[in-house]
Amino acid sequence: MIDPKVRDDFPVLKRRVNGRPIIYMDSSCMSLRPRQVIDAVTEYYEMHPVCGGRSIHELGEEVTIKVDRAREAVAHHINASPDEIVFVKNTTEAMNTIAKGFPFEKGDKVLLGGAEHNSNIVPWRQVAGTKGIEVLRTPLNDDVTISLEGYKAELEKGVRMVSMVHTSNLNGYTVPDDVIRLAHDAGALIALDGAQSAAHLPIDVKEMDVDLFAFSIHKMLGPTGVGVLYGKAEVLAQIEPLIAGGGTVVSAGHWDHDWEAVPDRFEGGLQNYAGIIGAGAAMDYLRDIGMENIHDHELALNRRATKGFEDIDDVHIFPPSDADLRGGILSFTVEGVSSHDVAMLLNEIASIMVRSGHHCVHSYFHDSPIDNTVRASFYLYNTEEEVDILIENVKGVSNYFTKEIA
Repeated sequence: MIDPKVRDDFPVLKRRVNGRPIIYMDSSCMSLRPRQVIDAVTEYYEMHPVCGGRSIHELGEEVTIKVDRAREAVAHHINASPDEIVFVKNTTEAMNTIAKGFPFEKGDKVLLGGAEHNSNIVPWRQVAGTKGIEVLRTPLNDDVTISLEGYKAELEKGVRMVSMVHTSNLNGYTVPDDVIRLAHDAGALIALDGAQSAAHLPIDVKEMDVDLFAFSIHKMLGPTGVGVLYGKAEVLAQIEPLIAGGGTVVSAGHWDHDWEAVPDRFEGGLQNYAGIIGAGAAMDYLRDIGMENIHDHELALNRRATKGFEDIDDVHIFPPSDADLRGGILSFTVEGVSSHDVAMLLNEIASIMVRSGHHCVHSYFHDSPIDNTVRASFYLYNTEEEVDILIENVKGVSNYFTKEIA
């Protein structure tokens, strides 16, 4: 388990809500930030709040150096080269860049997963309408894991690109690396939405051999407004930038333009320098803790919570049932009770902060008898004591409504 003293780095955890300490279990939506990241952002605004990569004065050079350093830290986090790292706003922008910028032709097929976040569905629906591509869907097993047999069957239809969530924000399930190998065997490129994996698992894009990989810094201890698109150089070179303008071209005239090299061609206009510098600080923090340690810590908490929930008759864990397949995510329902009511009561009774609803995976719930779920998501600053408080209060909510119904 990670040393609980790590919590001292997170100022918000010193707050009390309604006289109680905060129990924050909504990190899959957005993580908390340590003082080290906050200080890095503050330093930018206090010491060199200017443009990077443009001006040659002292302050501008300081920003340029810090942004370059942050790019190197992000690249190191996933074992990439700095020139393969594109800074964007978030995972959503990265997925839109892939969908709308790749040179698809009419009739091309794109294969998605079976329970995708809206960020990896809506852009493809748009492209289906504008470019005439066909969007396919991978079937799921009953435990909401990928059906590899169904996946292989879809690949045989002549898929040009696979675009799939790496770790699900719905249930924490991580697809096996076989999905990458099978895509390549079928002649397809593969893009992974790593919003939930880059913050919780050791990621090595070289070893994985993934073609494109996207993630958001706000889910991994960093500032909002910064995301990352990794791509193999030869793949990024094929993609048309989503946003064009200053910084994206070597030269531009009234009738033509010459693109900058990757990654500059994708980073149009002034960037979120404070956020990027904060991203570098977040990568340093995660490196010092160790991604294996974070993953092991989350699994231990999930196993503990799972065991506790199994003793509550009216509480049903969203599959898969094995905590080791769910990483740091535990989604559940309380029989006969709205998930929103459960989340609201946990907040009011014990200052336990979870998420409820569809978790931006509308397509799955449209086809499911389950209306929505409560989602508790654990991270490095959560503790066994907090898990026990969660179990106790979910049991209390269940018992209360059971008596009310009776």
